[in-house]
Amino acid sequence: MKCMFCKIVNREISSEIIYEDDKIMAFYDINPQAPVHVLVIPRKHIASIAELEEDDRAVMGHLMVKIPEFIISLGLAGRGVRIVNNCLAEAGQSVFHIHFHVLGGRTFGWPPG
Repeated sequence: MKCMFCKIVNREISSEIIYEDDKIMAFYDINPQAPVHVLVIPRKHIASIAELEEDDRAVMGHLMVKIPEFIISLGLAGRGVRIVNNCLAEAGQSVFHIHFHVLGGRTFGWPPG
């Protein structure tokens, strides 16, 4: 069974996409945990950070430098933003396609859970 995020990339599942290019995609989470909750993924299927390889350096660097642009476009510039990556099931990863949660629009507590 193909992963849910690969299905979004391939337009097999609809999603509210806010950005895409040849390397990455960003879209709203279907179960938001904050007023703003966007997921940022590489288009290439990589299961988790634990599986990154040297060939993934360019796409992951691109993904990380695009996140500040999303923060601005989402109206979160100058506010607190939480960027989360859960790596593997014990840490809470439930979709095994590397993704980063960009959350904002409320005050966050610590520890997160």
